Amino acid sequence: MKVMHDRVAAIDVHKDMVKVAVRVPGERRGARKTDVLEFRTFYGVLEEMGRELRRRGVTHVVMEASGVYTEPVYYALAGLDFTEVMVINPAHAKALKGHKTDAKDAIRLLDLYECGLLSGSYIPAPDLKEVRDLARYRMKTVQARASEIQRLQKTLETAGIKLSSVVSDVTGVSATAMIEALIDGERRGAVLAGLAQGRLRTAGKMADLSMALAGRFTDHHALMCRLHLDRMQALGEAVAGLDAKIAPLAARHAREAGLLKSLPGFGDVVVAGWLGEIGPAPHQHFATAQRLASPISKARIMMCSTAGLQVCLDPGPAGELAERWAAVHALGPPMLALFANSERFAGQHTGWASARQRAWRGIDPSRACESVDREGLALLGETTTRVARRVRIERVERVLALPAPERGARAIDERALGREIDVGGRRAARGVRRARRHGRS
Repeated sequence: MKVMHDRVAAIDVHKDMVKVAVRVPGERRGARKTDVLEFRTFYGVLEEMGRELRRRGVTHVVMEASGVYTEPVYYALAGLDFTEVMVINPAHAKALKGHKTDAKDAIRLLDLYECGLLSGSYIPAPDLKEVRDLARYRMKTVQARASEIQRLQKTLETAGIKLSSVVSDVTGVSATAMIEALIDGERRGAVLAGLAQGRLRTAGKMADLSMALAGRFTDHHALMCRLHLDRMQALGEAVAGLDAKIAPLAARHAREAGLLKSLPGFGDVVVAGWLGEIGPAPHQHFATAQRLASPISKARIMMCSTAGLQVCLDPGPAGELAERWAAVHALGPPMLALFANSERFAGQHTGWASARQRAWRGIDPSRACESVDREGLALLGETTTRVARRVRIERVERVLALPAPERGARAIDERALGREIDVGGRRAARGVRRARRHGRS
């Protein structure tokens, strides 16, 4: 194969050392000379490694992405006058079969790179790297605050305080004032309800609040709520501080930010995250829209290609609650069969009971239940059988409870629904058997 780069180096990156394969023209015409070097990963040593590569005449350098360990190696070389310093996705350079060594990995990378068979990943410029780091940390901080709010709600529930059943946001002004009063020792529901503001002061809401705020709130619950509130306040201040740091950095790309803000749903936070992830000129780094969207391709498959339908349910007016709840239970099994138990994707068998579960495994393995053991699978099979049996019994009981003239027509409807339920049950049972055979859910 034709050699595209004459003087190249490939680096296999580890935490404490890097293995560097260097290939330059040999003494004879057409010959190639390969040396394998090893350096430690202290930054001063990495800078000396870059200078050594330049002394050997290397013009092109490639390395596999290895998380945080790659960054110091990349930036130590990026400051020198190499023609190209490339970071690639490890999946693009398959490992050799047989005995694996760091030297073999580096030489394999060298073989592919010198022939132009590798394409690099997008590495942001230092100023955009700052935006990316801050935007990602902001997202984690917001998630941490959301988790703290959930812990606060859990503490209130364990104390018998049903505040979240009446107010939509336990961090709102009224709810926070009520929790602070509980911490300070107030236990009378009516007094606590009197702290409500705005729409919460309607007669119905006030009565519900009085009952919701009467519980078994102890000194321990007061301590836990204080810890949660203090933590939430600290995290909220951290988010505000991060916004203040991100704004001037994103302002360096005011033109691109303005274009992004013209899109529906794009505010300052989303724009900063966007610029940090793909830069102000993504067309220079991503050849096609498919390559740009590749990190979210599994999520797109999960949302658009693994579900027959998606339904959002609203309880509606109080007078219709019983009827709507009954409709949900009647339609639930066939909807579940359509929604989650398809074993096909793009017309092909996936080998999974649920193509949606397979897509979730690629997005978030913790939600794919991969740790289910044989005992869990057996329990799942028993539960599926038990639910199917109960549905059949309830179906017969509903028909027998009708007056005789209505039984015939209703029985036909029930049989049609029963067929849908049986189809869903059989699919679930097949999925359980397949999971038992393959050892996965």
